Amino acid sequence: MDKWAELRTAYQVARLGTVSAAAEALGFHRATVNRHIDVLEQEMGDRIFIRHSRGYTLTELGEDVLKVAQQAEALIDDLAGRVQGRKAQVEGEVKLAILVPFAGLIMQSIAEFRRLNPHCRVCITATENLAKLEYGEAHVALRAGTRPEHPDYVVREFLRVTFNLYAHDSYVQRYGIPADVHDLAGHAFVTPDLTNSRAPFSNWFDEQVKDEQIAFSSNNFQVCHEAIAAGLGIGVMSDMEAEGRKDMHRVLADEAGWSLTIWQVTHVDLHRTEKVQALLSCIRDHLDVKARPYTL
Repeated sequence: MDKWAELRTAYQVARLGTVSAAAEALGFHRATVNRHIDVLEQEMGDRIFIRHSRGYTLTELGEDVLKVAQQAEALIDDLAGRVQGRKAQVEGEVKLAILVPFAGLIMQSIAEFRRLNPHCRVCITATENLAKLEYGEAHVALRAGTRPEHPDYVVREFLRVTFNLYAHDSYVQRYGIPADVHDLAGHAFVTPDLTNSRAPFSNWFDEQVKDEQIAFSSNNFQVCHEAIAAGLGIGVMSDMEAEGRKDMHRVLADEAGWSLTIWQVTHVDLHRTEKVQALLSCIRDHLDVKARPYTL
């Protein structure tokens, strides 16, 4: 197949959603974009897009085309950078998919990455779902729980996060700290949304905490952390998070000991590109040594 220009055009239409936006991004006339799509669909022997009033939606074949186009663009950009000798600097966009509670772990790394590569834009998607790296949804993903098993993914253990129950000093002054799991009556709790949760502490809450003891809940872990810090109740925090806050007291230290593995995930075709390696290098260099192991 020798339709690289048409493939690039289709990728921009898929990424931006409309012919007009793709034409503007590429510097083409709308008619050129439409002609490229027609030629590519004729080459493929089937529709790549479903046309509708709001724009273009990918067909199943189109999803496969987008996968190839995304990887081709990233690899060509990387090659162009190497040819131009940009060894110390990368350009364009680098995308990360992370869980909200772990954003703080990598912000200093991203700041250093931007200092070294000021022409590269960092885009973070905070999502509970594993980004589809083969469709260009992210260059690097940090995921929790079960090790991803996709055959085209490069998976490394990023760090192991430990969790415990914590209470703020203001809560402890009013209500004290329970001596053990048999002394929870009268205590209030802050809980994240544990519906269908794979969190290591979800079963403990189901078994030990009654509904009437829940003083506050949220689907956002960071919001729960702020509620704990405000003295609303006892709640779960990572040990790293608690160490960075003032006046936090560990509760039932021997009862918990929960841990969660965070995985670094990249696509095999992009793992060794200059852009991805530059970002991973900054993450490696700035990750708190207490939170390791970590390898590129």
